[in-house]
Parts: sequence; C-alpha cells; structure tokens
Amino acid sequence: MSENQEQKQSYNASQIQVLEGLEAVRKRPGMYIGTTGEKGLHHLVWEIVDNSIDEALAGYCSHIQVIIEKEGGITVMDDGRGIPVDIQKKVGRPAVEVIMTVLHAGGKFGGGGYKVSGGLHGVGASVVNALSTKMWVKVYRNGHVYYQEYRRGKPLADLKMIGDSEQTGTTTHFEPDPEIFKDTTTFDYDTLRVRVRELAFLNKNIRISIEDRREEGKRDTFHYEGGIRSYVEFLNRSKEVIHEPIDLEGEKDGIKVEIAMQYNSGFTGQLYSFANNIHTHEGGTHEYGFKVALTRVINDYARKNQLIKASDPNLTGDDVREGLTAIVSIKHPDPQFEGQTKTKLGNSEVRTITDTLFSDAFSRYLLENPDVARLIVDKGLIASRARTAAKKARELTRRKSSLEVSSLPGKLADCSSKDASISELYIVEGDSAGGSAKQGRDRMFQAILPLRGKILNVEKARLDRILSNAEIRAMITALGTGIGEEFNLEKARYHKIIIMTDADVDGAHIRTLLLTFFYRFMRPLLENGYVYIAQPPLFRVQYGKTLLYAYDDNDLKRIQSNLPEKVKPALQRYKGLGEMNPEQLWETTMDPENRLVLQVNLEDAIEADQTFEMLMGDRVEPRRDFIQKNAVYAQNLDV
Repeated sequence: MSENQEQKQSYNASQIQVLEGLEAVRKRPGMYIGTTGEKGLHHLVWEIVDNSIDEALAGYCSHIQVIIEKEGGITVMDDGRGIPVDIQKKVGRPAVEVIMTVLHAGGKFGGGGYKVSGGLHGVGASVVNALSTKMWVKVYRNGHVYYQEYRRGKPLADLKMIGDSEQTGTTTHFEPDPEIFKDTTTFDYDTLRVRVRELAFLNKNIRISIEDRREEGKRDTFHYEGGIRSYVEFLNRSKEVIHEPIDLEGEKDGIKVEIAMQYNSGFTGQLYSFANNIHTHEGGTHEYGFKVALTRVINDYARKNQLIKASDPNLTGDDVREGLTAIVSIKHPDPQFEGQTKTKLGNSEVRTITDTLFSDAFSRYLLENPDVARLIVDKGLIASRARTAAKKARELTRRKSSLEVSSLPGKLADCSSKDASISELYIVEGDSAGGSAKQGRDRMFQAILPLRGKILNVEKARLDRILSNAEIRAMITALGTGIGEEFNLEKARYHKIIIMTDADVDGAHIRTLLLTFFYRFMRPLLENGYVYIAQPPLFRVQYGKTLLYAYDDNDLKRIQSNLPEKVKPALQRYKGLGEMNPEQLWETTMDPENRLVLQVNLEDAIEADQTFEMLMGDRVEPRRDFIQKNAVYAQNLDV
C-alpha cells in the first residue's frame, strides 16, 4: 500500500480535533476579535464596556469607568444591577461564572435579558477571559459583594461572597496575554478616549470616565445630555455653521431611529452611521434610507416653493450633502451585519423605517423653519452648479486607455513595469529633487512625479476649482484611479505611493496638503495602506572613508556616541532633498533594502476628519489652540 493510500485510510474520526470551550478562542483568536494586533487588543476593552452599555440602554446604569492600571491591565466599573450570581440551571454553575467562561452565554440571547444590545461579535466577557493571563470580577448585588478569579479562562476557585455592600454594579479586571498579543499588550489612552467619547455621544445621559493610572492626573469624563445633537456640534466645532443643529427621533416596530444634522459653509460632507453603538463604516440600510429621504424631501420642498426652476433638474444626493454633518443612529433588537468588515447594516426593514420617520420629521421642520430651509436649498443649488463645472474639468483627468502613454502627464517619469503590485510612485517636492530622484531610481518599478510648489488646499475649494489645478490633475492622471464617487482602487497603477518632501516646515506643509487631498478624494488609498511617507536623512556623517546617515537628532547622537575616540567627523545637515546627489538619494531614501518609509494608516475616520478640518480649514482659533498645546513636542524646527 502506498504512503498516499495509507494517509487516506488513516483519516478518520480520531484525527478530528474537538476544541473544548475557550480552547477554540485561544487557538483561533482572530475569528473572535478580528486580529491579535493593536486593534484586537483594544477590542477586548469594548467587549467588557459593551456589557455595561447594555445595562445603561436597559435603564439600570448611569456611570461607567474605564481604568488603565499602572501595571497595564484594564478595569471596567459600572453601577448597573450586577451580573446575576444565582445558579444557572442548565450547567449548575453561578450565572456570572457561566458568562465569564462559556462562549455565547449571556443575557443578550433569547431576548429575555436585554431589548437592545451592542457588541460587534456578541461573544463578550468569555473571549476576553480566554485571551487574558488573569481576570477577576466583583459583583455588587443583593446587598453583598461576590468575587471570582480566572487564569486564561479557567476559574481559580468557586464564586465567593466576600463582603456586604448596598451599592450595585459589576467591576471587571483583565490583563491581556502576551502569548496571544505578541506585538503589544500596551493600551493606548487616546484610542480608548476617542471611543469612550463616542459612546457617551451615542447614549445621552450616560456618564463615562476614563483614567490612565500610568500617568498622574490623566483622566477624562464625558457626559452629553444632547446626545448625537451634541456630537454634530462637536464635529462642526472648527467649521462655520449656517444654522442650529436639527435633531429628530422616532420609533417604529421596536426600532429606534435618531438623526442629528447641521450644514456648514464648507464643501465636504460628513455622514456617520451607527447601529447599536457600532460604527457602520460601510453604511447599510439605515444610511441609505436617510440619504434617499434627505434628497427627496429637499427637492420636494424646493419644487413646491418654486426655488428650483421648472426646467432645471432635481438636486442630486451629492448636491444636498455638500457641507452636511450628520449622525444616523439606530437601536435594533436584532441587527444583521454584513460587508467585508461586518460593519454594514443589512436589515431590509430599516431602510423603510428610517426613510419614513426622517421624511415626516424633516418635512415638518422645513415647513416650520422657512429661513433655514432656504439656506439649505440655496447651498444645494450652488453645489449643483459647481458639480456641472467639475464634470467638465474631470474629463481632462481621465485616461483614454492604459495603453496610451501620451495621456500620462509629461512630467511623470514612469516605471517600465506594468505590474501595479510592485510599482511605486514617488511624489517629490520640487524639480531639483525630482531630477535627482529620476536619475537615482530603479526604473523598473519606481516612477517619479515632481510637483512644482504647493498644491491647492482642497479643504477650502470645490471640486471644479480643484480639478483645474495642474499639479492635482497630473497626480489623478498618473494614479489612474479616478476620484470621489468614481474612484476605483483596482485601477491604481501603483500600490505604493510615497510622498517625498524636504524635512522642513514647507515640506511638512506640502505633505499635509497631499494627505488632505488623498483623504478627501481618494480615501481608499489610505484605508488600504497604499500611501507612505519617505524619511530622508537629516545629517551626513563622514570620518575617513566611512559614510553614515542620521535620520533625526537622536539618531545623530547615537552615531556620534559610537564613533572611535578622537575622531572629528565631517558633519553635513541636509536642508533639502535637492542637496543630495542621485546616488545618495537612492542609497538613503529610495533603495528598498535601506530606506525608511512610514505607512499612513487610517484607524479612525471621524478623528481624521477633525484633524484635517482643524489643520486645513478656515477657522484660525482651533488651529492656534492645537499649535499652543503641541508646541512643546516640536524640536529644532527648520523654519
């Protein structure tokens, strides 16, 4: 019998591995928390916090505290009812132990415990327990305090009553397992703070505190009686608004819909949707219902009041969403998520319910507030005219065919490879550096696009003006993806887009302008990790025939401390990329074997929106506040 036949015959039931309970979680953690990287680490916190939020949604919890302990673990405290401690009949163990040690056990299943529940995966505390070296829970309930401790998901002892207390609630502490989270087990305060603030906006009247005990006095408390109305005000705080926020809410068939919106004088729309506190990045039926209703109601009002000429076409969705900041939040007893990242709401009935509830309330608002209604319609009409002009300008940026090299911008030095997955585009500041880069590159896979001066600040311009900018047109054409609604990542001609600017204030400004453009009009490039920032050296250190490069002041000190004694090296500080000859530029900044490049990640779109608006928008005060707050971190600026 051949070895192959033996293997076939020996494949039987004894070879099927059955993973008991939480062993499956430790074996395949990514299935439960998405990733064992930094994002998955922080997801552990939300699995515990979501349980407290569920208590708040049910009306039993008013204050939640999240604490990063000095040793790095997390403690979450709430003043809810406390997890039940009585015996769960099916397994014969206390309910709190079952919740902490059994997958898919809890009050969210079967509809008896909670009417509406958050939590993206719904696996909760047991998964956190399985992925922690140590976890303990204290339950304040029935006038007593109960305690149980676990190691990697297994109880150390039975649940014990350890004292008396009139307070109620649950305190959970966990310490993530470095065997699982190999990259890092260090929690980032700002990452947690942003989500805590978001949860406070989405659940009005809940007070959520966050504290970092690794650093003295680092604590924030968030409490918003206005809920998502306050959220819209917060998002528009750096913008010039044209009316007070509009907030509307309603309920139908057990589904609660809340919408807050406000127009500003800018050109960028911000629409964020949530289902049971989960940010639905990919949208879904609730977002679609809102968009359809918004466009229809504004057009109906404009027609009835003769604000649009009979011969003119209706305003489009893009027209009515220009300068709109809106939050759509629904609470659903049984949300169905789909999409690549499971953050798209799929419940079909939600589209009609959102449309109906919003249409009725918004139509009534426009009738009762004709001045605001006129401002909204006028903004849409101006956007419509600009869209028509932009359509003409966009035609100039389209490549007729990928085979027609003549359609590429003349200043582009393209690479010979047609394989986008290995091709790189260097966007270089200035013709001088562009010349060095063209000579020093590897022509097979590296393309060079030099930019003359600073591109347009797209935060302050409409699409028609943006598309009339020669430098931006050259970039769009070179990349091949199209922009905005027409953007297609599959048409990208390069999978690495590397921004290479001087290491001075002007270079930083150009870099920010480019990132703002990519964020506003080619966001998938950032979301998929196609955009990088080159790190050219600041210093050239030479002693004898030895040549070294330092990328910052600390790197220079390290090099100098390692030099042989009594050696005085020749030190050159580069003022710009143009000072390097082609060989030096290749060796330090472009050679994949030696170069340093930073990949631009986009973890939080809402936070990114705020940052770009604050840095590049019209209002000076928020930018001045940011500079004053962060000036302490700026060292040796080359002004």
